[in-house]
Amino acid sequence: MGKWHWPSGPAWRWLPALGMALLLLGPAVHAATPLNGAWREVQAGDTPQRVLQDYRHGDLRSFDPGQLQHFPVQGLGAWVVLQAQPPGALAGHVLTVNPPPPGKVALYDAYGTAVTLALDDFTAPSHAHGRLAWSLGDDPHGAGLVLLRFEPGAGAVAPASFALLSASEFLRLDARWLVFASACFAVMLAMALMALCIAPMLRDATFAWYAGFLLCYAFIQGTRSGFLFHPLEMAWLAGLSPVATSVAIGLSMAFAALFAVRFCELRRFAPLLRAPAMALAVGMLLVTVMRACGFKPLQNIGQLLIDPLLILGSVLLGVASLVAAIRGSRHAWFFLFGWMPLLALTALWSAEISGTLAGARWLGNASLAAGALEALVLSFGLADHALSMRRTHASVQVLADHDALTNVLNRRAWREAVEETLRAHVGQPMTLLFLDLDHFKILNDHQGHAAGDRALVAVADALRHELRPLDRLGRYGGEEFVALLHGTPQEPATQVAIRLCRRVHRLEIPLDNEGGRLSVSIGLAMHHPNETMDSWIERADQAMYMAKLDGRNRVQVSGTRPKAVRSRQPLKVVE
Repeated sequence: MGKWHWPSGPAWRWLPALGMALLLLGPAVHAATPLNGAWREVQAGDTPQRVLQDYRHGDLRSFDPGQLQHFPVQGLGAWVVLQAQPPGALAGHVLTVNPPPPGKVALYDAYGTAVTLALDDFTAPSHAHGRLAWSLGDDPHGAGLVLLRFEPGAGAVAPASFALLSASEFLRLDARWLVFASACFAVMLAMALMALCIAPMLRDATFAWYAGFLLCYAFIQGTRSGFLFHPLEMAWLAGLSPVATSVAIGLSMAFAALFAVRFCELRRFAPLLRAPAMALAVGMLLVTVMRACGFKPLQNIGQLLIDPLLILGSVLLGVASLVAAIRGSRHAWFFLFGWMPLLALTALWSAEISGTLAGARWLGNASLAAGALEALVLSFGLADHALSMRRTHASVQVLADHDALTNVLNRRAWREAVEETLRAHVGQPMTLLFLDLDHFKILNDHQGHAAGDRALVAVADALRHELRPLDRLGRYGGEEFVALLHGTPQEPATQVAIRLCRRVHRLEIPLDNEGGRLSVSIGLAMHHPNETMDSWIERADQAMYMAKLDGRNRVQVSGTRPKAVRSRQPLKVVE
């Protein structure tokens, strides 16, 4: 088990401040006019007058309008009667329903005429944001009474609370919520788009799964809060939001599971939990297909399965990320701190649906803030992930491009570097040196291959220190080295080659016990316009063989005839 540690860095110092800023953007507590409330289910033959009469007789069930109350929206719906305290406080006020229910809600006047509102209704001249709202010009039923009807819609129950606000207070609340929601959605969409752009650049599906989860979560919150309908006016979603939201819930959990598997490195740090996480992703995809198909029995089964899988999946991913974090996954900490708020809100949302949390009116805004906060936290984690990938890629690239023994460029990487230099500096003089160690086989035979390896390392270091940083040194194979002298004409290049010969000879690496020392023969070739790489190397190679035939430990320039060299002379340049 690896040693676990907390993530560190500048981002973690100001993430709490970001979360606090999102919460502060949320709607403030407002001063609402006190309300009394009562309700009952709609019965066949009901009229507004009959419902109000039953209310006055005390035949309706009382509830606190300031707390969440669950109204059945199956069958014929539910009647709700609200009474302002004091009774004359209706005129000039605005009645709001929050959170907005999935179906339609109608407000009746004294003549039985209904003003119907819904999240996906585009017929009304004006709409509130994040809630339903009616402007009350007078007291339609007297005694401060307001009559509402929750019409049949999607779902079994519709939790809602009510508030009676002055017009100015409502406008402040509405504008504040709009700014808050816009900021949250902007953060989520910006982080998702960033991930979608980075995914193909890094060729990493982790970013794509993350973007998919964020987009689905933003869609869920956009339909539940009505933000996609007002102010975005996506009329084409009207009537489709219940099924579309259910599908988005399934996809979001599937994307979250796929993202957690890769991002938290479950294969490495929590292998036993990787299979359940992958099974969760597949299961949520199947449930999503069931909800999206047109076959009613399968749709019903999918609807029954989606909520339990959502809760179990949230717990599973939380546990998996915690185990991976404790075992040493740095990125799992990012996932854990981003996911835990959503995990807690999922549990609270389930409790709210069951009627346990009647006072949790803040859950909708908290879900928006948690989505934005998670987007920020995980984006920091993805940035760290991208940097880790870049460092790993750079390390792998260095290993792939460099000779493992001498740490100079290998043959492939050297050719690529030279070709790139030739393309970038057309017209500049380029000189190629082909170097071959003299009598290297004698050294290996008399002192062993370990001594030969040490000699190659020493020679490579000597050559590297003699050349400039912009020159390209590589090991061509065995005891052969190649060097590109950037922007160097023939005469200065010849002087450089002479220094290399002397530098290797001064290493005083013994060949055997008879006093012989390791030396190098060098072939030199200038690059000709439109010459191929292979032809250039071949000319330098032939010049090197001519230097060996002429006595070794010397420099031979390509295209010239060698001159006689006296045997006592340790170094000779042949031109």
